[in-house]
Amino acid sequence: MSSSVVPVPAPNHGLERQAIIDLSAIANNIRHLRQACAPAQFMAVVKADAYGHGALQVARTAVAAGVQWLGTAHVSEALALRAAGLTVPILAWLHTPDTDFAAAIAQNIDLGCSGWELEHIVSAARTLGRPARIHLKIDTGLGRNGSTLANWPGFVGAAMAYQAEGVLRVVGVFSHLAVADEPARPETDQQLQGFCTAIAILEAAGAQLEVRHIANTAATLSRPDTHFDLVRVGLGVYGLSPFPDRTSAQLGLEPAMTLATQIASCKDVPAGQGISYGLNYVTAEPTTLGLIPLGYADGIPRIATGGPVRVNGVTYPVVGRIAMDQMVIDLGPGARDRLAEASVPGSLLGATAELFGNGSGGGPLVEQWAAAAGTINYELITRISPRVPRRYVGGADETAAGEIATASIAESGAGL
Repeated sequence: MSSSVVPVPAPNHGLERQAIIDLSAIANNIRHLRQACAPAQFMAVVKADAYGHGALQVARTAVAAGVQWLGTAHVSEALALRAAGLTVPILAWLHTPDTDFAAAIAQNIDLGCSGWELEHIVSAARTLGRPARIHLKIDTGLGRNGSTLANWPGFVGAAMAYQAEGVLRVVGVFSHLAVADEPARPETDQQLQGFCTAIAILEAAGAQLEVRHIANTAATLSRPDTHFDLVRVGLGVYGLSPFPDRTSAQLGLEPAMTLATQIASCKDVPAGQGISYGLNYVTAEPTTLGLIPLGYADGIPRIATGGPVRVNGVTYPVVGRIAMDQMVIDLGPGARDRLAEASVPGSLLGATAELFGNGSGGGPLVEQWAAAAGTINYELITRISPRVPRRYVGGADETAAGEIATASIAESGAGL
């Protein structure tokens, strides 16, 4: 094995590590999904910083692609979109007693209401002298927030009394499905029946509803009977499949996030070399190791040993434990010779290392990392840390979007 010094490539002054967000993929995913749910309206769910993709950039792209609604979990997320100039209807549904309901009402943000929030919303509306717009939530079986069916008639009665007083308007009713990603299970039918019962009670009480909504991404794609007036699509906007047995490509979706970095170190080691904390991996023969400067502080699960990293068209598994800032791939014996034989320009040091992307050219997918970590694709994309800069491509304002992302990172004090 050669022991010559590896030539150091000149810096390219790019980002050392980056999550590349393809806004055109997001727009195309939305257009595809809108066809699937028509004539129902479409809510793009941009909670959790748009599942790690950047809430403002995704929201702008979604509105340009024709979505009628945006969805957030928290009022604070919705207020940030309003402050950025987005005027489409926004629904926020997860609250605490310290939620700023007054600010939400003042900014024309619709509020999900499961029961206890009603008095808080009414108090804020009275103080402002402006009626709140609320969507009543019924728990049809998921067991999280939402009124129980037993409490629903009383809850509806109280809400409609406040509507008669003029302090709020009941404009929507909604619920959330528990097992729509497993279409054969009967619980979705049971939830749908409960939802229809709740709607009937609400409409009998005099509610003139603008929207009724229960469908998530999985139901949007597999259960047209759940579409009603509006669907709430999260994961599908970002090009990922909610189904364990169906890929993004099979659903006509394209993953929008590519996570990539550069090989930070490349060295030859003998047989018997232990790798990373615990020395759980030991080289079986002389080989070349590549150091990948991403770790669990960047959102890669510590447990995900074996996750794929693609370098120069070849995918290698991560070996040894993933550390806070870095992980190691075993490039195998003769890695430098293979590089030379393939006439690949440059050296392995500084070569692009892709952890996941859209799968083009046989590249790795986020689902492979989820499998290595024993989790789901949702978790992987939402946990990519703010210290990984987002770079936006494929959008009309990708330059401005990149500047926003860079400034956001600088303001947070996150280092590279």
